[in-house]
Amino acid sequence: MRRLLFLNGIKAFEAAARSGSFAGAGAELNVSAAAVSRMVHLLEERLGVALFERKANRLVTTSAGRAYQSGLTPIFDALASLTAQVTAPSSVRVLTVGVGPTFAMKWLIPRLADFRKAEPDIDVRITTGGAAAPFGDDWSCGVKLGDGEWPGLVAEPLFAADLLPVCAPRLAAQLKRPGDLKGPSLLRVVHSADDWPLWLKAAAVTRVAARGTEFQFYGQALQAAIDGLGIAMGIRPYIDDDLAAGRLIAPFQQSVPKGMRWYLVYRGFQTEQRDFAAFRRWIMRAAARPASRGKGSKAVAGRIGSD
Repeated sequence: MRRLLFLNGIKAFEAAARSGSFAGAGAELNVSAAAVSRMVHLLEERLGVALFERKANRLVTTSAGRAYQSGLTPIFDALASLTAQVTAPSSVRVLTVGVGPTFAMKWLIPRLADFRKAEPDIDVRITTGGAAAPFGDDWSCGVKLGDGEWPGLVAEPLFAADLLPVCAPRLAAQLKRPGDLKGPSLLRVVHSADDWPLWLKAAAVTRVAARGTEFQFYGQALQAAIDGLGIAMGIRPYIDDDLAAGRLIAPFQQSVPKGMRWYLVYRGFQTEQRDFAAFRRWIMRAAARPASRGKGSKAVAGRIGSD
């Protein structure tokens, strides 16, 4: 017989552990912080285990609390997802995919028509928040750049994240070798300050530092490069379509691994859901297809380093 102890206390504990405070849990559960504290205290008494160390300004989960929360959160996520499926109209099949804005614009959206042909009844909704955004409660899955380690999530590799400089054809004609690069023309992305130093070191270019216009996102820097403002550090797969179309040129052969990969990330229970399973099959196939070859990619033959 299933034995469930004090579900309100369990909900209060999980929310407090996830948010890091009784106040945050109270806001989520629409009760006071004091009420959350009382419920957690009662739960601890019933379990006979301390779940939190109560510091002056913060909560710290004990080892037992961490183990309990790591198991509870996926259960509540699965329950929320199941409830949403059961209560949704039978004609509505929604899949929410969390991605950064540049990945959405440069890779995913241009290919969604292909998925729509295969699965016309699934409504794919794109939500963006950048690479550092936490995995959303309403996400069916996400695409993230990183090391593949996201606690509580399954991460399956999609692409290598290779770096190589790209620019408009007019500028490319002026670049014969990496030593022709000048610091003021090298466009930067604020959250990826190591990209240019990594590539310049691999290409044996010394005494050059990127000092060009700085942008918040890769997509902005790549558009600036298309418009002739300077040379952007391209990252796969953002640049593949622009290279194939000739909007951008890769003037040098060298490409270097960024040291991360792109991953499809999701909660384990999603594998049982048919709409996610269909999307997973599709994106894995799409990611495995070789990058298009076109005007801008003819020079890209060599690599430095490995995936």
